[in-house]
Amino acid sequence: MRKFLAGAVLLVGLLDLATGSARAQSYSEVFKRVRDAVVVIRTAERDLAPAPGGRMVTVPGLGSGVLISADGQVLTAAHVVQTAEKIQVLTTGGEILGARVASSSPSADVALLQLERPPKKGAVAELGDSDSAEVGDPIFIVGAPLGISYTLTAGHISARRKMQGVYGNFSEAEFFQTDAAINPGNSGGPMFDIQGRVVGVVTHILSQSGGSEGLGFVVTSNMARDLLLQQKSLWTGFEGYMLSGELAKVFNLPQAAGILVQRVAEHSPATEIGLQPGTMRAEIEGESLIVGGDIILEVQGIRVSEPGAADRIRQSISKPAGQTVTVKVLRAGRTVELTTKVERP
Repeated sequence: MRKFLAGAVLLVGLLDLATGSARAQSYSEVFKRVRDAVVVIRTAERDLAPAPGGRMVTVPGLGSGVLISADGQVLTAAHVVQTAEKIQVLTTGGEILGARVASSSPSADVALLQLERPPKKGAVAELGDSDSAEVGDPIFIVGAPLGISYTLTAGHISARRKMQGVYGNFSEAEFFQTDAAINPGNSGGPMFDIQGRVVGVVTHILSQSGGSEGLGFVVTSNMARDLLLQQKSLWTGFEGYMLSGELAKVFNLPQAAGILVQRVAEHSPATEIGLQPGTMRAEIEGESLIVGGDIILEVQGIRVSEPGAADRIRQSISKPAGQTVTVKVLRAGRTVELTTKVERP
């Protein structure tokens, strides 16, 4: 009996080793196929220096992305490029290409870039159906954690989450939770299934140390497809924070919620309409904010505090070029109405 049990244990161990080896081999083979579709994104944007009363300075940014079309469309995370003044994309072929934001949805943290031209060397990744992915499925992520380009980390889909948007709880978004290692620089990088299809875009982590602790979040490919390719969400060029609850009272809002404008990119629709960014940093109710800027109350007559406001506003401004957009803001205690015609990129 002991010999039988020992043989059984040995057989199970060999099977585990064989399975692990086969999986490692499959990761290696798929990685070779998809590697050239992954890009590194470097940005420059204007921000307040961290010191009290800090002046505006230019700061660098780093992220990842994935090429999804032959004409140079790249999926990434909105927070990587939302207020960038300059965007450069580095390919595996060593090319450095300029890019602009073609579509963006900060509430779900996804954005679509358009390269100045298609890369000479590059593979186009297949955008998969995230609805067919299941908890427990093996996946891998490719990106530039801490600036170390084309790094692969593997894991599983740990959970499927419906969460409020990562930017101030403005709208509901669908995410995969994963135990694959994610660190700064991975943002915007693709999550691949074992067949090499993109099933998600890396957005953020929950961490006490600032590094990977096995709690990474990835917006699903179907949500990215819907918001960026089908609805073609307008890039506004500003970063905002939703003020609600106690924070709405602190800022003395005339309604239940508003969006505090943090940063604004030059030559963006936000600049054209006249949105004013914050001017100083402050710690309020445990939140680190840039205050002193406009607080958005309404867009196209839709209060941002209304249920489903994000989707309704998105639909109201996802129209042909040349439409008039009206935004009502709270500025220095007064309500101001801003109007402009938006030209879609």
